[in-house]
Amino acid sequence: MSAPTRRLGSLTVSALGLGAMPLSMGRGEPAPHDRAMATVHAALDAGITLLDTADIYAPSWDTMGHNEKLVSEALRSWNGDRSSVVVATKGGITRSAEGGGRDGSATYLRAALEKSLAALGTDTIDLYYWHRPDRSIRYADAVEALAALQQEGLIREIGISNANVEEIDVARDVLGEGGLAAVQNEFSPTFFHTSRHELTHCGEHGITFVPWSPLGGTGGGAAAVGERFPQIQRIAEAHGVSPQQVVLAWELSLGEHVLPIPGASRPESITDSAGALSLELTDAEREELDRIIA
Repeated sequence: MSAPTRRLGSLTVSALGLGAMPLSMGRGEPAPHDRAMATVHAALDAGITLLDTADIYAPSWDTMGHNEKLVSEALRSWNGDRSSVVVATKGGITRSAEGGGRDGSATYLRAALEKSLAALGTDTIDLYYWHRPDRSIRYADAVEALAALQQEGLIREIGISNANVEEIDVARDVLGEGGLAAVQNEFSPTFFHTSRHELTHCGEHGITFVPWSPLGGTGGGAAAVGERFPQIQRIAEAHGVSPQQVVLAWELSLGEHVLPIPGASRPESITDSAGALSLELTDAEREELDRIIA
């Protein structure tokens, strides 16, 4: 049986991606360099062909681009077929010594994109997300800025992140039918009240929905998902797999437009997550898990 895939606009990728953020930031120090390389290579070796990063994924404000550079280096040092791999990155959140902010202006997004192109060592970003809304501007203005960058050939596909239904529809209006490739929002068994409607809405309009923190986050939620939900633990034991695999397989079953991107900072974690690509839940198991978000 071939591994399932998903569409990202004109692109085809594995039905799971690697969320690369934990390699650069999160709990404790960034992953050691060798382990970071091994983690990305393990994802690619397991058949994962979508790598998700962002310019702000960095240990400190003055190392913006850290994660993008790790992803680029890992791809260069991998001995597999690079042509099948899609890299997604994001811009629109600022970091400085004074703190963080948001800037969705055309000037800022162009500058951020140019820095991401340099960090990733490429001439075109496969999928570029506006990372978070900037409430000081019209939502459509930032989407129009991304459309202009796409027209220049600097972006293949456009996405938005942390967006509600209204913002998704604004982006659809600006980009036209089929122009919005993906929406990346937080979604997991522990976080769904503000993203379940967006997941459904994306499915109705042919947009890929990309759950970030699909296992519950790096703050301990992912590791403890089986403890928090006995039904997940029970199903995992029945299949002889981890609770994390069960969660990802269930999320994949929510629609062919759903593409989770579990984060990882160790090769073992992403290799285990990739097992969800071949895990088949029964109808009864899926229905039991669906009740978590009912």
